[in-house]
Amino acid sequence: MSYDGRPRSSAASAPAADPHWQRSLIEELARDALVERRRARRWRIFFRFLGIAVLLLVIGGGMGLLGGEERSSSGRHTALIEINGVIESGGEVDSDTVNEALRQAFKDRQTAAVVMRINSPGGSPVQAGIISDEIRRLRKLYPSIPLYAVVEEMCASGGYYLAAAADRIFVDKASLVGSIGVVIEGFGLTGLMNKAGVERRLLTAGKNKGFLDSFSPLAPEHRAHAQSMLDEIHQQFIKVVRDGRGARLKESPDLFTGLFWTGERSIELGLADELGSLDTVARDVVKAEDIVDFTRRGSVAERLAKRLGATMGVTIGRELRMLDEAPRLR
Repeated sequence: MSYDGRPRSSAASAPAADPHWQRSLIEELARDALVERRRARRWRIFFRFLGIAVLLLVIGGGMGLLGGEERSSSGRHTALIEINGVIESGGEVDSDTVNEALRQAFKDRQTAAVVMRINSPGGSPVQAGIISDEIRRLRKLYPSIPLYAVVEEMCASGGYYLAAAADRIFVDKASLVGSIGVVIEGFGLTGLMNKAGVERRLLTAGKNKGFLDSFSPLAPEHRAHAQSMLDEIHQQFIKVVRDGRGARLKESPDLFTGLFWTGERSIELGLADELGSLDTVARDVVKAEDIVDFTRRGSVAERLAKRLGATMGVTIGRELRMLDEAPRLR
């Protein structure tokens, strides 16, 4: 009889029929324990990922990382577009994101004016040029909607390239404005290599493929060619400023030398129009205090993908000897 009063089966009552029954039982119990451990581990992993996903949703919702524009008004408003950081392809400020934000802001029927709030040291002349061209196109397409630039900390070089396309530029008296110039930068390490006894072995197909190589002497013809490119882009920059500012610009010998000035001095030079902030422009100039942010910030995944793509591009550019030769509005 079993402990519950029921008769045992003949197999259970005769373990001696299988001399290895104890080993088989232990192996079966071990397998069951292993299965349970695996099942528990899978559930732990599942709940960990679930917790991370919930945390990202909470953080994303709180900080505006899950994409989207902040559009809280259905009435007449001032449309805001942030130009915050270096202007570069694949960065936080590039032609794709800024131009899409501009198009959405101008297209909105309740937009009374568009304001670019600029905090930028400059960046790529190509990206700045694409954005500037789109600004001019949209201003012609929507002539009744003014576009203003509001400078906070800095509006230098490529940042000013964008501001020059606005109807009016507002600054703080201590803002940094200007730096109308172009730069190519790098290092020359040939002297250090000679002292260290290092020999540079550079093989190229095309005699100028080693253009501005940091580990080779700078050839006079390469210096002249680089300076020619800089001068050409500089003249393009100057034309954009003169076209945008017109008769307000006070021409002076230092104006286009790469110097920058305080906001107060920039008004005297005609680089800016008057003192003002985002709030004062929306309230006193646009007469629409409700500010709606059209800045495109993208989702976490989009930002990571863009940054990954930009990082890969930088790596490839360095390998192909392209990156150091790219002019910068800075």
